[in-house]
Amino acid sequence: MRHLRRLALLAFLAALAPVLGALLWMVTGPSLEARSAALLAGQAAAWEDPDTRARTTAELRRMNPEWDFMRRTFLVLAAADRALAHPEEADRWLALADDVIDSTLADEAAFGHRHFLLDYAGAKPWVDPARRSLFVDGEIALMLGARRLVRDDPRLAGLHRSRVARVAASFDAAPAGLPESYPDEAWLFCVTNALVGVRMADVLDGTDHQALVDGFLARVPGLLHPASGLLNSEVTSAGAALDGPEGSSLWLVVTNLAVLDPTLANAQYDGAVRDLYHEALGLGWASEWGPTWRGPVDVDSGPIVPILDASPSSSGFALLATRAFRDDRRHAALARSLRAADLLLVLDPRLAELAGNPMGDVILLYALGHGPLWDRLRGPST
Repeated sequence: MRHLRRLALLAFLAALAPVLGALLWMVTGPSLEARSAALLAGQAAAWEDPDTRARTTAELRRMNPEWDFMRRTFLVLAAADRALAHPEEADRWLALADDVIDSTLADEAAFGHRHFLLDYAGAKPWVDPARRSLFVDGEIALMLGARRLVRDDPRLAGLHRSRVARVAASFDAAPAGLPESYPDEAWLFCVTNALVGVRMADVLDGTDHQALVDGFLARVPGLLHPASGLLNSEVTSAGAALDGPEGSSLWLVVTNLAVLDPTLANAQYDGAVRDLYHEALGLGWASEWGPTWRGPVDVDSGPIVPILDASPSSSGFALLATRAFRDDRRHAALARSLRAADLLLVLDPRLAELAGNPMGDVILLYALGHGPLWDRLRGPST
């Protein structure tokens, strides 16, 4: 009988071993540095292998052609951050950034901006007769500026200056100083990305585009959601609200504002934490919408987890914002949620197919390594 009880105990412990091991994994590892390095290595390998790149690109474009483009932007930003944080690895990551940038410019030249936009980009006339999307111009300026901040290059400097001139022309042409990403749609995600790309040129070249930044900041009171005081995610070219505050936009916007207007950035970050951030049992997550406004579920918000009201996209960008604002406690809570997700994959590997979204991976990659580029833009006094 004693032997039977012992065998039963061993069988019970054996059955629990995967769960106990997974719980230990959630608590102790991998480190954020190790996760970031592994993600970057995986993303680089996926980009550099032609078959994997083609397959991943096709997968992203089936879901949303914007994600094909944004994957490139965040991969370049992450590579630049890594190169600044680990100078001994800079050659490796600059080569990756150059390849991504050159491929993106080649696709833009071959197919135009519409290649990276949803079909409704052709549904109605653009306000700007040039019909250029600030989504594309702004993120290309951002990629080029990030690459140059690590190590400048005459060819890339010329491309960056030319793109910044296009961005500035778009701001000047917009009736209310809000360039379009889609016809008569200005996205603050794109507006602030573009302004950071311009700010990078000012830091590198000694130019002065502060008037563009000041012009946008002067319009901010009219871009706030009245009930929450948070920035709307999308407005018309005249500034009328189209969508209220959305986590998949706002966390990225406040991260950009940290180098454009720290006072406004801090106020918006505090409001985003108040309305969108949640925490329980040491785990953090973010909602797509706050208590005063709710929009439709779409491809950008991702599937909303019921009861918790958690948005994968908002949570990923919240991980970025907590890093940018040096909010170590909330950053750690969000990171623990990543380990909880690891636990679910260990308990049921079938979930890996649902979790393996290349766009989500590259957002996490950028969020985990974020900092060195923004430190260059903030300057020595901040």
